[in-house]
Amino acid sequence: MFSTKLIMSRFADYFAKHPTSNLSKLISIFSDELQVLQKTNETILEWRDIDKAQGKALDLVGENVNQPRGKASDEVYRILLKSKIARNMSDGSINAIIHVISIALSTDPSAIKIVEKWNDFDDPEPAAIKVIELPLKTMNKAGLDPTNFTRIVQCTVAAGIKVGVIELSGTFEFGTTAMEVDNLKGFGNINGTVGGYLGAVLIPSTFEQLPI
Repeated sequence: MFSTKLIMSRFADYFAKHPTSNLSKLISIFSDELQVLQKTNETILEWRDIDKAQGKALDLVGENVNQPRGKASDEVYRILLKSKIARNMSDGSINAIIHVISIALSTDPSAIKIVEKWNDFDDPEPAAIKVIELPLKTMNKAGLDPTNFTRIVQCTVAAGIKVGVIELSGTFEFGTTAMEVDNLKGFGNINGTVGGYLGAVLIPSTFEQLPI
């Protein structure tokens, strides 16, 4: 938009417009600065989007919704911001919890399943829920550990409701026959381009308490 050639075309033919003219050399300096300014303005517009904002721009969003960053990285902080905004509009129902999780992890609600534990066959518990399906790969990619994710869910449920279990299962499986092959479920190669992944593992020594 601010190229030297375009700007020079706006001048009358009275002026020397060839690239080596003094006027072209002068305009090229202004053109470079205008392009930098244009790029900055484009970045400002993009950073109004939580998914694209970085650093201080995310902190300003956090101030607006009363969600401090703590020690969270930009990737994790985006999850905290999205979940906080969604929680502010949540009624605490199971559908609302699924909605909050799907927004926080930018995933489809159909990938998440939550059930009540009062009628659980193995371990019934009143006033409790359990998450039995969860996009673990999305959560791991963001760097959010299971404990802080549990706290996000707990802050979303209605008062007095306990988050009992969150099952973070992986995709790794052994085949039923010796010749069965599945590149998404079996052992991986050294480059990690094929193979399944195990369930989540919480390592307390690396756990960072986030301001949720």
